[in-house]
Amino acid sequence: MKQMMTTTKSYIAVILSKGPNFNRPDARTIIWEHGRRNFSLRADGLLSVVFPIRDDSDKAGIGIFNADLEQTKKIIEEDPAIMEGILTYELHSDL
Repeated sequence: MKQMMTTTKSYIAVILSKGPNFNRPDARTIIWEHGRRNFSLRADGLLSVVFPIRDDSDKAGIGIFNADLEQTKKIIEEDPAIMEGILTYELHSDL
C-alpha cells in the first residue's frame, strides 16, 4: 500500500451549497449555464465527477476536479452560479 500511495493521483473536491440567491427568479437559467459549463470542463478532462444533490438539504452538488487547488479555485470562481451568489462552494484537498 505504501508503494501504491506514492503513485496516487490527487484530486480536489468541491462541495456546492445553495447560496443566498438560490431562489432568485432567474436562478434556474443560471444553473443551466453552470451545468453546460460543467459538461465543457468534463470534456476538457478537468472535472472528473459531477454529482448533483437534489434532496432537501442546503447542499447542491459535489465535483471532483482533476486540477490543482489554485486552478480549481479559479475555475469555480468563474462559474456563473458562484458569481451570482446562487451557489457557494468549499474546496477540499488531500494534500
